[in-house]
Amino acid sequence: MNTYAKKHLYIGGEWVEGERYVPLFSPYNGEKLADIPQGTIEDVDRAIEAAEKAAYVMRALSSHERAGILDRLASLLEERQDEAAMIIANEAAKPIKAAQVEVKRTIQTYKFSAMEARNRYGETLPMDAAPGGENRVGYTVREPLGVIGAITPFNFPMNLVAHKVGPAIASGNSVVLKPASGTPLSAFFLAELLEEAGLPKGACNVVTGSGRVVGDRLVKDERVKMITFTGSAETGIGIRNQAGLKRVTLELGSNAALIVDEGVDLADVAKRAVTGAFAYQGQVCISLQRIYVHDTVYQAFLRAFVSEAEKLKMGDPLDHKTDVSSLITKEDTKRALSWVEEAVQGGAILETGGMIEENVMRPTVLTNVDRTMKVSCKEVFAPVVVIERIQSIEDGIEAVNDSRYGLQAGIFTPNIHHAFEAADQLQVGGVLINDIPTYRVDHMPYGGVKESGTGREGIRYSVDEMTEMKLIIVNKNK
Repeated sequence: MNTYAKKHLYIGGEWVEGERYVPLFSPYNGEKLADIPQGTIEDVDRAIEAAEKAAYVMRALSSHERAGILDRLASLLEERQDEAAMIIANEAAKPIKAAQVEVKRTIQTYKFSAMEARNRYGETLPMDAAPGGENRVGYTVREPLGVIGAITPFNFPMNLVAHKVGPAIASGNSVVLKPASGTPLSAFFLAELLEEAGLPKGACNVVTGSGRVVGDRLVKDERVKMITFTGSAETGIGIRNQAGLKRVTLELGSNAALIVDEGVDLADVAKRAVTGAFAYQGQVCISLQRIYVHDTVYQAFLRAFVSEAEKLKMGDPLDHKTDVSSLITKEDTKRALSWVEEAVQGGAILETGGMIEENVMRPTVLTNVDRTMKVSCKEVFAPVVVIERIQSIEDGIEAVNDSRYGLQAGIFTPNIHHAFEAADQLQVGGVLINDIPTYRVDHMPYGGVKESGTGREGIRYSVDEMTEMKLIIVNKNK
């Protein structure tokens, strides 16, 4: 990495010096990584203006031209994937082996986007199905909206950006990207690659800085036709309230849950569940936070889960043996620990973890937790999981649904009736049968209900969100 580099805003295809800079530090060891520009309202306005001009250029590009840009982007990222993984590991404290997986997924996301650019179809309508429709031909096309405002989080600084930028380019839109303040280097790296891939100037702009300045300006500006946001429910609700008539896709938080039925391979399920709970320190929107286990297998599952959790190696994100590293900020670490302490003081049992070692929070398992405690009812976004007994699948479904969130949920069961009951009754955007709720591949529809958001990501579904349907009718008699 280019340590202590001074970065610049990327506006209209040019690198623009900011008025003010702030230092960016490694979450793990506090090493200074770069100086990051803090965009002003004027910077955002210039970026929107550049994107608005570029939107006409993007709209005029053929499908194969947009696909070619995305194909070249994927190839460039593939060539530099080691460098990309190092950027993620440094700025996000994501263990390097997890960062490498993210980069591979990002490459796949841009490849899917290129495929989608080539596969945009409308439909023909049987106009003569209604009286008066004779001798008329009707068909639909999908047209780009224009300028897309993309606001992205820290936890997947390359792939979640790709889930917004990729579909936007595929559908012929332009983008103003505001990356998370903690992980801007990935976005600057993307801008470099897009420039090399031949994206028209102004079609992707990167403005870093405060959400209250950069984000609010994007949300309120009428030239921005859509906001696509991933982040907290509170911020997402605020965006929804300020956005007016512009289109909004919100991928918000969750406290994802898993039901474990009797009759399953407990060792295998426990190992899979530990991955779902503690991958990237639990800082995943669909990180497994609540586990409801049938009473007949509860103790055996708990022992297996705790045993697997205690095998995880903590430490430096650049060490290939590391499974769990630092949370994104010291404040997040203090908050997570305070929630654990609050639960223990309220009667919860700390089975393992609940402490800091070398700036890393140990994977933490709690039992006997009241459902009103923060570690259960809120999104902890830390390596903390709650395990609870249930007497039946119905109890488990009720417990999973007792949440303000509804992104994804899972169930492990050998009983097909229980599986379909869960699929039918769980109030979430996605149900994973015989898998953890943390599972995601990048072309599937992804999104939630309740306070987990509105709209769907997944390339084809994002392209639908970023385009408008137009109906065309031809009167053949004239």
